[in-house]
Amino acid sequence: MSEAPVAPAEAAGVVGVRVVSKAFGGVHALRGASFAACAGEVHGLVGENGAGKSTLIKLLGGRLPPDTGSVMLDERAVRLSGTADAARHGIGTVFQELTLLPWMSVAENLLIGREPRSAIGLIRRGALAREAEAVLAGLGIHHIDPRALAAEVSLAERQIIEIARVIIRRPRILLLDEPTSSLAEREVEWLFARIRELRDQGTSIVFTSHRWNEITAIADRITIFRNGQEVGTFTTIDEAKAITLMTGRRVDALYPSLPPVPDGAPAALALAHGSLDGRTEFAFSLAAGEILGIGGLAGQGHRELFLGLFGAPALRRGRISVGGKPVRIANPADAIRAGFGIALVPEDRKTEGLLLSLPVRDNLSLPLLRRISRLGVIRGGAEMRMSREMISGLGIRTPTPMQPVGALSGGNQQKVLVGRWLLAESRILLLYDVTRGVDVATKHEICELMVRLAGEGKAILFYSSDTEELAHLCHRVLVLRGGRIAAELNRPELTAESIVAAAMRDAA
Repeated sequence: MSEAPVAPAEAAGVVGVRVVSKAFGGVHALRGASFAACAGEVHGLVGENGAGKSTLIKLLGGRLPPDTGSVMLDERAVRLSGTADAARHGIGTVFQELTLLPWMSVAENLLIGREPRSAIGLIRRGALAREAEAVLAGLGIHHIDPRALAAEVSLAERQIIEIARVIIRRPRILLLDEPTSSLAEREVEWLFARIRELRDQGTSIVFTSHRWNEITAIADRITIFRNGQEVGTFTTIDEAKAITLMTGRRVDALYPSLPPVPDGAPAALALAHGSLDGRTEFAFSLAAGEILGIGGLAGQGHRELFLGLFGAPALRRGRISVGGKPVRIANPADAIRAGFGIALVPEDRKTEGLLLSLPVRDNLSLPLLRRISRLGVIRGGAEMRMSREMISGLGIRTPTPMQPVGALSGGNQQKVLVGRWLLAESRILLLYDVTRGVDVATKHEICELMVRLAGEGKAILFYSSDTEELAHLCHRVLVLRGGRIAAELNRPELTAESIVAAAMRDAA
């Protein structure tokens, strides 16, 4: 098929916008943008972080009003007064920010507003859990306990609940903003099966993702956004050209070449007799200058391993050595103190890594407060100077170091987290799905940064839900299964296919 852009299907458009603009202070998220999606199609939206995709979804979903221009439904301009009004028009939205109430159960979140009630209007608690279990089973979900609190289930499971809550309302227009950012490949397959079912029933689906393989696998048409404007709609387009349209510049290769691990490089981090469940044991070592990948299916102990090495909480069992010397890591303060230099970029940057209401400067300087303080008073000049240098060095897009970090795009928030530990001069970096939810250009920058840091002698332990990343960015990959190391894969046999095969293979 040709890669020439196709005209927007405005005549048959079920949902879209016409010449809309939206600004937040001096930042223009959308600039006279137009877009239309048809019934019975999956329409992919792609672009860098800050290109306007999430803002467009919020306009279509009723969360925000446009400053100028129109939201279009069935070829008519409408004014949506909120998400409830959008729902009355048949619009269901899975927003990028999860909206589950953590103190309520999975069943309560799933069926909120649709609870089974008695004759006098009281919620029937027993029936609520049974009905939620049946609803989840009907969607092919059997591993989530409807009686568990939302706060107690994993990030991926919370994302699945969020998606299921919208799907069961059978919207005629479904808006999905980064729905796969927290999902492993098997869970993405589950979601795509549901999307195809809805498309075949005539639902109009708008889907955003930073994973190009997902866009090409599910989208019937693709619209590319840059700087708040659409730059083209395509039925097919290759990744290199799409990246050029998204960024305005050419990216020759998404994954940079790995430098070799120096011969005889000392072990920067080692774990002996480690255990995640108190029963099975495993061991590994990570050399200075090495990127060691951790792969496998979701729920096999990756998160527990990373948190344990950072002391949040400590591993159930195991002896940790840093630079060949045994150390005791009972809490994160032990991990980051001088002499250890262990840093963690966690799974969920918004809730586990950043203080969203504080400025970029304050988030960058958190581990440095003792270093830049005198008699308990922070030296503001030193703090600002170091922050500006890191903002410039990592290309963090912010109008000022005093901008609240929560106002930055996801990719720039992730750079702030990495920059924090570079300022702290950490030598061992635990990077947990660090490219999750970032655009292809920022992903390229983060990949280049990882390779550069390895070349400078940093030791990097890297988990990714994207097996292609692991295959291209790592010197070795350890595949976890059942809380233990099931396989070690080395180059040149290290491929995405070999990682998946090792993860799926029956345990010996």
